Amino acid sequence: MIEAARESWTLSWSERPREEAALFNPAFCLECLARSVVDYDKVRAAPMPLSLAFLIVPLALHPGIRDILPGRANTAFGSWAMVHQHILVHVPGRVMAMRPVVREALLFGIGVGALVLHGGALAIGDRPVRLGAKLRATTDETEEIRRAAALLGRWFGGQAGTASVLQGFGVRP
Repeated sequence: MIEAARESWTLSWSERPREEAALFNPAFCLECLARSVVDYDKVRAAPMPLSLAFLIVPLALHPGIRDILPGRANTAFGSWAMVHQHILVHVPGRVMAMRPVVREALLFGIGVGALVLHGGALAIGDRPVRLGAKLRATTDETEEIRRAAALLGRWFGGQAGTASVLQGFGVRP
């Protein structure tokens, strides 16, 4: 899976399958990250650690994981991770495979001023993504992804530390 994903990320956008180009495009992934950063800051009153960005996109975009995310950000993370370990065992490979997508979204976001880096953490930049804008064309799945990204930001913001979140998903910093 990881090798196939690497090959796919090297294709130009016009050569990628239409669905892949729509789902993994830097602007949409940036929107997911921006939603997480905003909601993380609401809970934590601090920028979101950069390492969490590499979890947000793979988790929010994966329908199987979105389906098992808790309904509320105050759900105990450790207990939730233990219950869903059979699904979470696949997260590290997905995170590795999607690193190029997340990097591209981060570079795009920082380049347009939507995000800024503060000492290894992400904050909203001078030109933020308009998250409240009503889109003419959207799908239920797109809205689920947006909600999941915001939920992950709030949920991760309420945790004791970044290391425990990464460990819960089996990812090393």
